[in-house]
Amino acid sequence: MNKQSTDHSGLPVLDGDLSEAELDEILDKATTASSFLKAISHEGRLMILCHLVTGEKSVTELEDLLSARQAAVSQQLSRLRLEGLVTPRRDGKAIFYRLADDRPRKVLETVYELFCKDDGC
Repeated sequence: MNKQSTDHSGLPVLDGDLSEAELDEILDKATTASSFLKAISHEGRLMILCHLVTGEKSVTELEDLLSARQAAVSQQLSRLRLEGLVTPRRDGKAIFYRLADDRPRKVLETVYELFCKDDGC
């Protein structure tokens, strides 16, 4: 995909000059991006990620922060774990979660900028 041109925003311009291999690569990346966006599109999962931006939290801490039942928090954490967005760590009976990488933080910064910054969230 090195041949792709970009528009003024830096986004690639998809035109008719792309090879089948380049189109397949774009489709693979679109599929990955779609799965990521679906994983964070639930308000409960989004709130969990917001709390994990500040650091590792136990399931019990997340339950308290979210005022949610353990079953609901665990279900959402399971989806986030399946999508590779959070990483668990066991310490005795407690399970702690942290962000798996910087992708959720980057998206949350953009979401904050678009939806919360001027509202004092």
